[in-house]
Amino acid sequence: MAGFFSKLFSGGKKEDLESVVEATLNGILDKGNFDLSYELDLTKKEEITDVKIEFSGGDEELLKDYKGQLLDAIQLIVKRVTQHHFSDVQTNIMVDCGGFRQESDALLIERAEHLKTIAIEQGKSVYYRALPPKERKVIHQYLALDGRVKSRSLGDGLYKKIKIYPAKAIDPANAESDSADGN
Repeated sequence: MAGFFSKLFSGGKKEDLESVVEATLNGILDKGNFDLSYELDLTKKEEITDVKIEFSGGDEELLKDYKGQLLDAIQLIVKRVTQHHFSDVQTNIMVDCGGFRQESDALLIERAEHLKTIAIEQGKSVYYRALPPKERKVIHQYLALDGRVKSRSLGDGLYKKIKIYPAKAIDPANAESDSADGN
């Protein structure tokens, strides 16, 4: 396996972004013996390149298992390899399989809607369980669309709780510390 990673991160000849991503994905699928294929879509918007990878095949459920941790791992590897090879290119990498990301976000938003309703009806703060940054971002962005509530992340470390509270309860001294960006 060390040979695979040394090939990914070696300082060999410069290639284009698409071929480096394809080589990385092909290496992962080959070494992992996955029954998967992928569609790769690169879109350049101003100074950022969006890289979307959609997997399909017999091992889809394996990618979706454990809250999509394998999808996250592949996404992280592809991100690190592209950063290594193209340090001057800003990329957004999104790896998905069968609409898993959209389903996951919908479940987060459904729970946030329920807690938002409680916060508004009872006029008090409610808390969402500790979540990783990308999931907190989804919730903060959703709640920011409703002016009746505010949200902020609480805690230390990677996983933080989200406090959802009525907007009328804002103390002007604390207004600057409110977070709608997932931090």
